[in-house]
Order: sequence, then C-alpha cells, then structure tokens
Amino acid sequence: MILGDVFERNARCYGGLPAVRFEGHTLTHRELADRICRLVDALSRRGVKRGDRVAILSRNLPEYLEIYGAAGWGGFMGLGLNYRLSAPEQLHILQDAEPAVLFYESHYAGRVAELRPHLPSALLYVEMRPQERAPLPPATTADLSYEALLQEGKPMPPKASARPDDTLFLIYTSGTTGKPKGAMLGNEAQLEQARVQAMSHAAQPTDRMLIVMPFYHIGGPTELLTFLCMGATIVLHREFDAHAILQSIEAERVSAAHLAPTMIQMMLDELERQPYDLSSLHTVCYASAPMSTALSKRARSAFGPIFMQIYGMTENGLGTALLKHQHIIDGSPPAVKRLASAGQPYLGTDIRILRADGEECAPHEPGEILIRSASLMQGYWKQPEATAKALIDGWLHTGDIGYFDDEHYLFVVDRKKDMIVSGGENIYSREVEEALVSHPAVLEAAVIGVPDATWGESVHAFVVCRAGERTDADTLIQHCRSLIASYKKPRAVTFLPELPRVPSTRKIDKQALRKPFWRDQNRQVS
Repeated sequence: MILGDVFERNARCYGGLPAVRFEGHTLTHRELADRICRLVDALSRRGVKRGDRVAILSRNLPEYLEIYGAAGWGGFMGLGLNYRLSAPEQLHILQDAEPAVLFYESHYAGRVAELRPHLPSALLYVEMRPQERAPLPPATTADLSYEALLQEGKPMPPKASARPDDTLFLIYTSGTTGKPKGAMLGNEAQLEQARVQAMSHAAQPTDRMLIVMPFYHIGGPTELLTFLCMGATIVLHREFDAHAILQSIEAERVSAAHLAPTMIQMMLDELERQPYDLSSLHTVCYASAPMSTALSKRARSAFGPIFMQIYGMTENGLGTALLKHQHIIDGSPPAVKRLASAGQPYLGTDIRILRADGEECAPHEPGEILIRSASLMQGYWKQPEATAKALIDGWLHTGDIGYFDDEHYLFVVDRKKDMIVSGGENIYSREVEEALVSHPAVLEAAVIGVPDATWGESVHAFVVCRAGERTDADTLIQHCRSLIASYKKPRAVTFLPELPRVPSTRKIDKQALRKPFWRDQNRQVS
C-alpha cells in the first residue's frame, strides 16, 4: 500500500466531505485527490522522475499537503525545508539533496533569489501564492506559479505510481558533527506509522484535526497522515498563535490537535484572559517533552482529561505513548510518577535498554534506548557510515538514555548524544559551538542545554576568549544568529578563563558545566 491509495480511497468514500480547512477555505477529498493527480502529471511532463527530490520552502499551506501527496503517489521524495534556518544552512541542505524542483511560498522569494545563484541551473522554481490565483509578473524569481503548473497536468491517476519501499520523506535533522543529515522515511512505513497512531488517537472519519506543527518537522506530516488515512478533516494553520488556535478550535469544532507543551502553556495563559468553547476536543497529543505535574493539572482543569504524550524521533517514528487514561494526577505515588514517563511502547514497536557492554538493563537501570519497528528510517541520505552507526541489526540506537519501570513505562533521563531540545526543535551543541569559535575573539566554546520554564531547555554557552581579546554576550549571540537559525543561538553566555576538562581524556567536562543547572531536577533533560 502507498500514500496514493489513501487519497484515492478518500475521494471515493468521502469525496464531497472536507479534507482541508485553511483560513476560511475548504478543499474536499475529491478536490484534493484531483489536484494531487494534476500535480503528479504536471511534474512528470516537466521531467521529474520517480526518486527525484521535490523541496518546499514554506510555512504550512494546503499546497504543502498536495506536494507531499504527489510525492507519495508519484514516487518523488518530499523535502520540507526549515524556513527558520539561515541561508547557508538551507543552501547546504539543497546542495546535499539536489532537488529537481523547489516550491516556495511568495513570502520567501527574497531568500530564494539569494540561494538561486548557488544551485544547479536545471532546478525548476515554482512559487506558491496563498489564496491567490493570479499569473506571476515578468520579474519574478520563479519559472512559473503553482497554479500554472497544476493547469499543465491532467486529473488522472499516475501512470507510474510510487512503490511501497520508495522514500516518501527526506527530513533533515541537525547532526552531531554540526551538519544536518537527511533521514529517509519510506512510503509504506509512514502509512504503517499512521495506522498505529490512528488507533492510539482513536481517530475517526468525523474528526477535525488541527495541525499547526510545521510540515518540515516530523510532527506535522505524522499527524497529517494519521488523520487523513481515516478520511478525517485537517484544520490547517500557517503558524502558532494562541488566540487564533483557540478561536479555531471553537469555530471549527476541532476534535483533536497536536501541540508542544510550550504551546499548551501559552494557550492556558490566553484562556485566563478570554474564555473559549473547547468542548469539541477529545484528544490533544503533545510531544518533545513531558508536561510538569503543575502544567498537567492546569491543562486538565481547562481542557479536561484529553491529553496523551508520544515519544519518538524522526529516525524511528513509532516509539511510546502515554495514553489519556494513563495521565493520573491524583493517585498512588507510582501512578503519579508516570506523568514524567514517555509511556509504553506502541503495538508492533520493540524497545530495549542496553548497558555499555551490550547487555540488557534490569528494570529501573538506565541504559541506551534502542527501538525497532516497521516505521524505522531507511537510512541517512548519502551517509552510509552514519547509517551503519545508527542502525545495527535492525535496531535504531537512539542516543537517549532511559529505563523501564516494572510495568514497562519508559523514562527518558538523559541524552548520550550532545543534543538540546528547545520548544520542540532539536539543536546539536556542536553546530552552536562552531558558530561561536568562528568569531575572532573566541578561543574555544562549550554549549549545553539548561532548564527553561517556557521552552523546556534553552541554549547556554561557555566561552574562553583568545589572549588579549575581549567581547560580550550580545555580540556573540548576534554573531551566531548571522550563521545559524535564530532559535539555535545561545540565550546566555558565561565567560571563563578555561573550560573544565576530564583528567583522563582532556575532553571538555560538560557534566561539570551542567551540574549546577540540573542539580534539583528529576531528569537531566527536559
């Protein structure tokens, strides 16, 4: 089975019902399938072949969904480009992936003009203009508009459709070396993930699923497929705004949503200023970090017992889920403690906890988390060595440290890899450190994640200046911002005469740097 089968079935079974609601506009399931078919045919006529990459630089739009649909039906690889990245970061990804087409929202036309001289001349540029159907003016960066491209295609099922083992998504994650790696996610594997998650979400064709998580991130496409495979309606938002989201839930009678804990907190703050009717909601799924007991109590009071947590990553998809009935706030100490867990493994997902010597850990004994499921990535794009390190005998070595309790609830307590999770985004320390040491006043730098009440973790830098050189925190923060995405920059900088080091290896002792910040925390990560 492939993603195209889902769109074809939805058009046949739910054709006149809404598939997408976006800023007051509706696409039915039949219209969505028609537009996807046209797009596949138009791209094929333009010479785009099965296995070619189609890149997208845009905030959430219905067109984004159509492009992903075309990838899943026509056998292309959908590559969502993080619009928050700097131009050099985006350029690296595009040069690595070598896409045949770059779709971009008109909002990013200036960035595309900046990137274009450094990309192959054969690349097709297609501009998307939200809610506009006008032809492009002569001076545009694009070769043609999205709607003009659609008019070139015919509304018929693709002659050469995707295969189950084709790569559906190529999602770039920050790398431990400072360079992002493209995780290849298979077509059938993503549908299997959607089917399993649909069970845990209790998803139905009558649902209205609100998606605000960006489509370049794994969270957006995962929830999209979870509800589309059931024939539900997607209520799509371009970006997060607490007031707009709450207003949408009330007006659209949204029944399910996927949010980060920091978003939930902002929505609760908004609810204290103005009431909204949220009675249609039956499920709110959150990820990237557990909610604190205090936030869980506050959220339950406002929304009801509708929250579930999922744990996973781009590379493995299915991991664990803490279901709605397992969010126990007032109960026995072990039950309440499980609010800090990531839940239990999904059906069909195997998880092992291993010691450094490769032996299985006992309950409550921390070790590295290994995951095996039908939704594992196929590997890293053009990086066989990195793939071989991550995937061993069919098991993904996550780099997370955790343990199982006596009833197989997974607790994630630390990270083996040097990664920070801030507001749901992964940030590797190495890429921030490289930005810092490129400043002429900096001799060396170390970056850690520290607890943050709003974002889960924030980036804290420790810097040693070169002899005779001086700088300040604001200068270094702005320097980083010019090289890497703004959300990756340090929020604070501490200047030291030297960095602490492990005596035996002389490596920087990050545990010593982290200890004062995490001393009173139950976990060493958010």
